[in-house]
Amino acid sequence: MELPRITVAAVAALTLAGVAACGGNSGGTAGAAGGTALYDRLPEAIKEAGVIRFAGDSHPPYRIVGNDGKTVTGIDKELQDALGKVLGVRTEISIVNGLPAALSGMLASRYDAFNGPVKDTAEREKQFDAIVWMVSRTSYLIPKSGSAAVASSGDLCGKRVAGTAGSIVEDQAKRLSEWCATQGKPALTFIGLADTNGTILAAKSGRADAAGMTESAAIDAMAKEKDAFTYVTQTDEQGAGIDRLAMLVPKSGGLGPVMLEAFKEIFDNGEYRRIVDKYGLQKVAVDKPAMNTAATP
Repeated sequence: MELPRITVAAVAALTLAGVAACGGNSGGTAGAAGGTALYDRLPEAIKEAGVIRFAGDSHPPYRIVGNDGKTVTGIDKELQDALGKVLGVRTEISIVNGLPAALSGMLASRYDAFNGPVKDTAEREKQFDAIVWMVSRTSYLIPKSGSAAVASSGDLCGKRVAGTAGSIVEDQAKRLSEWCATQGKPALTFIGLADTNGTILAAKSGRADAAGMTESAAIDAMAKEKDAFTYVTQTDEQGAGIDRLAMLVPKSGGLGPVMLEAFKEIFDNGEYRRIVDKYGLQKVAVDKPAMNTAATP
């Protein structure tokens, strides 16, 4: 996932510089405020600002950060454009260094939302409204040059799998290991790393047999390095499709319920389906958005 992208250190430096210079604005969407059915329901602070400020880390194909450290393209940008249009306000993305920075930034009122997509949990729902718009389906990128024979996700039992530490992929890898045990096979060994770039490098270098990530990220990596990889996808039987992924919005700001209505609108007007189809997210799409589902069986 090298193109286009910058290093984590560079992203952090550029983010700090942007915050000092202009409030951290990047990836903005132009448009006049007002003029939609949902605009009047927005919190006053949002209407006064005329913009919804999203935090976002570099995470292709959700957020593809240009070489300038500011220009953002990808799924997240298109989704936020669609939401901003029905809400009647601009949207902008500020690049931050990972989930902790996004969460703390929202709680400090620097940002209004973070689209992750991040797992909806009961613990997070104590401070954030979580609008679920997709589920998780983990895929494992396999270097064609590697020695591991992996034709299906079941072949990963006993193999070394790199993934982002603390991510939903780590949870799914644990479920896959549990499935391996039921089959009388050895558990996989999970190698926790800082980001997706690191997981791909680990697989390419032979440190790991596979790199775990979302299916859309695996497809993106394959497109950027043609003929370098294959991938396999975890099945429902192996624990996939269970985790609900959400956009997080601080409860204190009051934006969550209005954002849920905006999601419903882009489901109804076809924008959600357009984005799903464009980026190949059909297998992780949901029939309708929902909010704060962690307590829902």
